[in-house]
Amino acid sequence: MQLPGNNEQYYRIVSLPIPDALTFAGEEVPLDLFYVREALDRELMVNTYWHSATLLMIKKSHRYFPLFDSILRKHNIPVDFKYIAIIESGLSNVVSPAGAVGFWQFLKGTGKDYGLEIDDDVDERYHVVKSTEAACAYLLDSYNSYGNWTLAAASYNAGQKGINRQIDRQKTASFYDLLLSEETSRYIYRILAMKLILENPQDYGFFVSENEVYVHIPTKKVMVNQRVDDWAVFANDQHISYKLLKQFNPWLRENYLKNRKNKTYYIDIPLAPYDMTHQELMMKKN
Repeated sequence: MQLPGNNEQYYRIVSLPIPDALTFAGEEVPLDLFYVREALDRELMVNTYWHSATLLMIKKSHRYFPLFDSILRKHNIPVDFKYIAIIESGLSNVVSPAGAVGFWQFLKGTGKDYGLEIDDDVDERYHVVKSTEAACAYLLDSYNSYGNWTLAAASYNAGQKGINRQIDRQKTASFYDLLLSEETSRYIYRILAMKLILENPQDYGFFVSENEVYVHIPTKKVMVNQRVDDWAVFANDQHISYKLLKQFNPWLRENYLKNRKNKTYYIDIPLAPYDMTHQELMMKKN
């Protein structure tokens, strides 16, 4: 790349460090096995040299990881499981081709099985707190079945039936000894790679200062226990825009709430001033 002043700068592609020891959820990763080491090496390279996406994850993690850590600890689940949300959705409320939704990518049936309300005007798969709680319930079910956190994580991708079938067929209960589909085989290594990169970003060439990350935005909760005919009117009454209301409450899927059973919902409203700049948010954080 030619720079002003006739100076040349060369972009170096380097091999990436793999630690001597690594754990996931307190369980040792057998890095002495060549196929484990090479699989991790692949995912480290993919995620390190996929610059923009990984850089965005580093920034967004500062907004969401404290929340995930708190909920995971409440359920006695290792905090390493927060990296699943990065692999599943990139910390975004995405919809997969199969119809899985939200940070934790719940299908409609599974979401309902784990207590999420899913209908035309409310879809709690988009609710970051409630979907995280549901993910914890699923992971605890898996852990109680396997007695092993790594297999519990693998089952989040392949399903418990899929993992059980391969354990029975292959006569082994170690994830690292199981021959699984490429997607599920890579799944754990992708989690491990993101753990290494986000815990040690500078080791992998990412330099993000504290004032460049995305911070938590404080909110208050407003209780609603009746029908709402127009969320835009509701937002105006709260002195915020409809856009901000939906941004902080993406689980509200329509511009109204039927609420025929007069259920109680809590709506997140960002605290004033609502037009706070990034710099003001950082100063408020500090």
